[in-house]
Amino acid sequence: MIPAFDADPLLAACMFLAAALYTSVGHAGASAYIALMALWGMPAAAMRPTALVLNLIAASFASLRYWRAGLVRWRALWPFLAGAVPAAFLGGSIELPSEVYRPMVGAVLLFAAARLLWTKTLPASTAWRDPPVAVAIACGAAIGLLAGLTGTGGGIFLSPILLFMAWSAPRSASGIVIVFVLCNSAAGLLGNVASVRALPDGFAFYAGAVFAGSVLGSTLGVRLPWLFLQKALAAVLVIAGTKLIGLH
Repeated sequence: MIPAFDADPLLAACMFLAAALYTSVGHAGASAYIALMALWGMPAAAMRPTALVLNLIAASFASLRYWRAGLVRWRALWPFLAGAVPAAFLGGSIELPSEVYRPMVGAVLLFAAARLLWTKTLPASTAWRDPPVAVAIACGAAIGLLAGLTGTGGGIFLSPILLFMAWSAPRSASGIVIVFVLCNSAAGLLGNVASVRALPDGFAFYAGAVFAGSVLGSTLGVRLPWLFLQKALAAVLVIAGTKLIGLH
C-alpha cells in the first residue's frame, strides 16, 4: 500500500462520473482514471494497478448488462481476444521506468481525447461485416500489448477500429468492446499481480464510486447526453496527457 496518497472525495466523485460516462458507450474508463490520478498527483507506481482494478470493477458489471441486452457478438470478439489476452499479460509483466511510462500513458490519453472529439459519421453506421480472423488477431495482439504496458483495457483503440473498419454495428460495438476490456484488464493485472501492493490507501472508496458509476452508465447506455459530456472529459484527458508527457 502507498500511505502517502489518502482518499479524496472529489476524486472519487470524478471517478464515478467517468465510470458512468464510459460504461454508457461500452468502455470501462481506465484512461479517464489515469487522467484523474495524474491531475491529483497520485504516485506513478500506483496508477497502473489502480486503473486496471477499477477497470475490472466497471467492466464486470457493464459486461453483464450488455450481454443480457444481446449486444455481445462472439464472432467479432474472439479473434481480438485471442491476440490481445496473451499480449496484455506480457505487457503487464513489463515494468517501465517512469521516464518511459509517463509519456507513453500521456500519448494514450491524448489519443483517447482525439477519439472522444471525433464526430464524423462512421462507416459502420451504414454497413458492416465480420472482421477477417487473422487481421483481428494481429490487431488484438498490438492493442493488448499496449493495454498491458499502460494499464488500460484497450477499449479506446478497439472501438475506433471496429467502427472505422465497419467490423461491427455501432450499438453492438459497445458490447464487444466492454467484454474485450474486461478480459484485457484481467490479463494485464495477472501479468504483474504483485503490483496490487501499490494500490493507494482508500482504494475501496474509489472502487465503490466506480462500481456505482458503472451501474448508472451501463443502465442508461446511449441515452446519456454524451456529446456534450464527452468534450468536457476530452479536455481533462488533454490536460492530464500533456502533464504526463511534460508539456506545460
